[in-house]
Amino acid sequence: MDIQGIQEILPHRYPFLLVDRIEELEPERIVGIKNVTINEPFFPGHFPDFPVMPGVLIVEAMAQVAGVLVLSQMPDRKNKLVLLATIEEAKFRRPVRPGDQLRIEMKMGKRKATIAKMSGIATVDGIVVAEATMLCKLADRE
Repeated sequence: MDIQGIQEILPHRYPFLLVDRIEELEPERIVGIKNVTINEPFFPGHFPDFPVMPGVLIVEAMAQVAGVLVLSQMPDRKNKLVLLATIEEAKFRRPVRPGDQLRIEMKMGKRKATIAKMSGIATVDGIVVAEATMLCKLADRE
């Protein structure tokens, strides 16, 4: 799925759309890509001499990939939002720098009508840089 397909599913837009491509999409699993460039709006302040992608934005990218999985399975997705409810067991193993390609794999855990528990890892060149479990809440768009 390319960026146009992602934008048909997610409401996020620049500068907060943190998914560039979906490489794999299965009913219980998804793989998304975030290309990290020096042009990201957060790098001038985080940090000027050693640019590092903030961990909270890595988790947000993971949540957006999870959101694509959840919303892609909903026929009325234009009327829904996937909201991040909890973040559990978040670990950051290595810094993510400009030029890195973040590969995000998320797997569906428990799922109910309005809640989905997802677990995932983010890697760069096959090395785990972050992992987290999150609970997403499905809400009606008003």
